[in-house]
Amino acid sequence: MNTRLPSIGHIGFLAPGNYPDDDPWHGLEQTLQLFQYGEHLGFDSAWVRQRHLEPGVSSASTFLAAATQRTSRMQLGSAVIPIGYESPFRLAEDLSTVDVLSKGRLNVGISAGRPPHADLMAPLVFDGDWQANDFSHARVTRFMDNLRGGHLGDDETRIGTPFGPRRPRLQPHARRLIDRIWYGGGSRHSAEWAGRTGVNLLTGNVISGEGTDDFFVAQARLIETFRRASPGSRRVALGRVVVPTDGADPVSRRRYAEYAAGRSVRTLSPQGERRTLFARDLVGTSEEILERLSNDPIVPLVSEFRLELPYEFEQDEYRQILSDFVTLIAPELGWAGPPAVQPSPALHAVS
Repeated sequence: MNTRLPSIGHIGFLAPGNYPDDDPWHGLEQTLQLFQYGEHLGFDSAWVRQRHLEPGVSSASTFLAAATQRTSRMQLGSAVIPIGYESPFRLAEDLSTVDVLSKGRLNVGISAGRPPHADLMAPLVFDGDWQANDFSHARVTRFMDNLRGGHLGDDETRIGTPFGPRRPRLQPHARRLIDRIWYGGGSRHSAEWAGRTGVNLLTGNVISGEGTDDFFVAQARLIETFRRASPGSRRVALGRVVVPTDGADPVSRRRYAEYAAGRSVRTLSPQGERRTLFARDLVGTSEEILERLSNDPIVPLVSEFRLELPYEFEQDEYRQILSDFVTLIAPELGWAGPPAVQPSPALHAVS
């Protein structure tokens, strides 16, 4: 095997959180159980996307609040919350509450820009001319300022509370959450802003092709831009779709192969006006996947790796993928596991 494989100190996974239209409880409960299973296997973190108008996790803060009560060690994260639809103050309140419930395990991934499905959703969210709203990075900055917990008003400002007059500020104040803010950067402009602002960087399988048609060149430039702008040693987490087949049955192996084949065309050239580039999914035996990771020039640039689970698979397939990855692939990347794996909880499957 190629000896360029790095030492990965942190591994996580991104769960799709999808469900049938007529049975959302079943899918969300299965995702909570998958978080429990991932913690039992030793994963360092588990993440969900926030997607609107789809049968999936539409409120990351709500879902992760539930996950705080089903896990005890593993970090929990959003990858990512599009902040365009959110109130920077109310979102800060919600996520601070989640961080307190988790005892400081929350990681908040955010993105700026015009939010998805704006023509449909924005009139339902905003009053007046929604197109005049500021969807820039400044909205993320306002959110972060709220997390810092500064007092509102001047030194003499007090509000009446059941506990007597108090200086007002966002409650609860999660003191270290500001250090666990991540930006989902797909362009060098975003990466430069994230580095300059002092947040961490999430990068994955989708990126803007700026001056190149080569996905890996574009991603390496993005990470370089971030680190050059960063005032300190901030974290970079890399995501890849990884589907090991070692423990899969023949039916699942065919499903995995068909899934990857159906998405391969998009990786051949830039897509759309923004020249979006896509990385290939890593589907195969653990030996084949490790060989491909050893030839991935981005992997040596990071120490945190996020396995991204596809949308289309079944619960037992997700469990097989996580188990194969943590037992057959992660150790070969130099991952040593958590300091002490917690005893296994009762992992009752939802029928």
